[in-house]
Amino acid sequence: MADIGITSLDNVAMRLDGMLAASDAALAAAAAPLAKELLQLGETILETWLAAHGEIATDRKVETFRLLALHRQGARGDASFNACRETCRELVYHYNLVCLEPGHAEVARRLRLGAMVARHLMLFIGGKLEVAGLGDFCCASRPLRQLDASMQANETV
Repeated sequence: MADIGITSLDNVAMRLDGMLAASDAALAAAAAPLAKELLQLGETILETWLAAHGEIATDRKVETFRLLALHRQGARGDASFNACRETCRELVYHYNLVCLEPGHAEVARRLRLGAMVARHLMLFIGGKLEVAGLGDFCCASRPLRQLDASMQANETV
């Protein structure tokens, strides 16, 4: 993977950590812009996947969301990539929840949940960039755990 992809995912992780650590008041005060930023972070994650595979990210939209179009583009030719389809849809769902009711009493919680969903997407894509078959069975990290166990066994020998 190119260094730019690693940097992008690292930057996404730092931003998500910041959102998760923010106070309820700070999240509520910037609810709609933060919801939009979560979608953009999701797009950045998928753009990283596409760039790593030599593709130019689409500007198209599916159901009015570029995130869903990027997912569709990334899934072409890689059936295991479909494992993150619902994660992308859930990120759109949290965006809609926040933007439709930015003054809702649970808006900070909704943003935090959205940030956790975006983190899940980031970990899935980062894992797939490391292990090609990751996602063959949902977003299981079994190949990564097996690799870790194998490396630890070799270290003890």
